Amino acid sequence: MTDAEILAAFAKLRVLVVGDVCLDRWCTYDPALADPSRETGIPRVGVVSTEMTPGAAGTVANNVAALGAHVAVLGLLGTDGFGYELGRALEARGIESHLLVRAEGVSTFTYTKLINSQTGREDLPRIDFVNTRPLPEELDRELVSRLEKAAPDYDVIVVSDQAETDAGGVVTPSMRVALSRTAAAYPQILIWVDSRMRTEHFRGVIAKPNVFEAKAACRRAFGRIDYQELRRLTESPLLVVTRGANGALLIGEGVPTWVKAKHIENPVDICGAGDSFSAGAALTLKVTGDPVSAARFGNLVASITIMKKGTGTASPEEVLSALSEPRP
Repeated sequence: MTDAEILAAFAKLRVLVVGDVCLDRWCTYDPALADPSRETGIPRVGVVSTEMTPGAAGTVANNVAALGAHVAVLGLLGTDGFGYELGRALEARGIESHLLVRAEGVSTFTYTKLINSQTGREDLPRIDFVNTRPLPEELDRELVSRLEKAAPDYDVIVVSDQAETDAGGVVTPSMRVALSRTAAAYPQILIWVDSRMRTEHFRGVIAKPNVFEAKAACRRAFGRIDYQELRRLTESPLLVVTRGANGALLIGEGVPTWVKAKHIENPVDICGAGDSFSAGAALTLKVTGDPVSAARFGNLVASITIMKKGTGTASPEEVLSALSEPRP
């Protein structure tokens, strides 16, 4: 297939993104407005504008949508204001949200990022709203039920396990088991997992940790760094270890393959690069069945998004334009 044919085939794919769907709040503040509070004397952060975008699993979905595929998200959000804003942000980008579970008493997973209006940089501590308590059993069961009922309707399932706490995320042990069952029952569905803290606990799915996550998973699992052993432990048909600007290492049945990335001078913002890689690579792998082509597309999509502020996306036109440039 030509690159143009691969991109055109994306429009025929139905993709489900499962995991920790987050609201990113990009708050621009004016340092000149840092007047002390009259009550406490603590300087305020004077926010003058706010942009809302889908984050975490929502970033993956946003990238999938930008590449032209049909996409839905399955996750959890609260009935709070952040949940309302997240719903609006997903709708504005054409991302289906009917599989989201809305629950009372749950805080919508939210990142608040403070951007200095004078420098354009994020230079104050982020304010995150996270869930640290175990997911109630009834919500866990509902999420698993929705996955198992919906899975046959999709060509690709991308799992975004972003929670860095021991509990509170959507991708629970029950969800991992359900994903393994789904992979076994529907081998035609490509299941791609990106997990920050739990790669070693998945079974029978494609795993895409970055190099730091892969090394940490190896150490937790068997006390040494051995990617082949990690792939065997997870029974993964393919382990994809990304190394940012250095590209991606593909570990399958044969000899590992290194797929280099295009060198980018002075990237604007690397936030969400792994998510954009996953979007481009998972779609390409489903269309072509070729891991090398998948990694090449994933690298390329990430090289486009890191030249944009925030969690940018890449359009098919931008990908084609970048493909016409010399390859590394």
